[in-house]
Amino acid sequence: MGVRRFTGERCRLGAGLLKGAPLSVPLGTLDPVEPYEHGMLDVGDGNQVYWETVGDPGGKPAVFLHGGPGAPSQGARKALGPGFRLVVLHQRGCGRSTPHASDPAVDMSVNTTEHLIADLEKLREHLGIEKWLVYGGSWGTTLAVAYAQRHPGRVSEMVLIAVTLASERELDWLYGGVSRFFPEAWARFSGHVGDAPDVVRAYSDLMESPDREVREQAAAEWCRWEDTVLSLEDFGQPDVFSGRPDDDVIALVRIITHYYARKGFVGDLLGGAGKLAGIPAALVHGRRDLSCPADTAYALAKAWPDAELTLVDDSGHKGSPAFREAIEAAVRRFSP
Repeated sequence: MGVRRFTGERCRLGAGLLKGAPLSVPLGTLDPVEPYEHGMLDVGDGNQVYWETVGDPGGKPAVFLHGGPGAPSQGARKALGPGFRLVVLHQRGCGRSTPHASDPAVDMSVNTTEHLIADLEKLREHLGIEKWLVYGGSWGTTLAVAYAQRHPGRVSEMVLIAVTLASERELDWLYGGVSRFFPEAWARFSGHVGDAPDVVRAYSDLMESPDREVREQAAAEWCRWEDTVLSLEDFGQPDVFSGRPDDDVIALVRIITHYYARKGFVGDLLGGAGKLAGIPAALVHGRRDLSCPADTAYALAKAWPDAELTLVDDSGHKGSPAFREAIEAAVRRFSP
């Protein structure tokens, strides 16, 4: 295991990276990259997954796994740069994929990590790609590791940003333990579900309500908590989630709570790290990330000899200029 350190002391400009959204470059700082190919892939169960490709049609294949779960972003298009054939997809139920999880009639039983892994394989085969670099941010790192453990022969390298493995320990921290820093915000967040013993599942139940107002209120309170956890960070946009209970946010919160009430539909991904042997990887993590503490990234790198971890001292989950530099260095390591 290699561990590198970025201090981030030389620059104090905001980065604007979003928790839940794909972490790549600061959103809004660059002109959007238009895809040269896109489509809707029928993945079964009545689902159509939106996909697009950007970059060099003859370049090194790569796939971008967005965060959330349920939070695709245009920022994904700028993740890797020249020389790559980058595939971006919107995971089931969100973005341009259909049906959209904001509709309470949509069946969430066919939206699990196993389904997402199968969707990735169908898309890889559809595009005629034998092996690709897998890039994931936040929840996308969980999906990336789960996919690579299932299909290691289809992964050339990995770039994982803001590492989380959706373990019970991590989820207990994010929706419980970290409340020690924000007791008044936690009182409001948990109070919205009557101080239920399982707060995440209680929110998931609310997000299944046929009443739009019930879903909107639950989504707003969930987003308020997510923003609170990130509120001590020096960089990035404040109130990333709050004040936006539109269809995309309702879908986001419905998908997040559906997954995290069920422990991400993953087992012990850290315990399965041996399955990743032989896959080179670069991990980049902010030391000040309260939502996804750095010990998970450290433990994963320690269990994975082919992984190198960079801890960025001045960064939280939303990033920093030094965080961006570390990501760019990671990408250059695997550039064609």
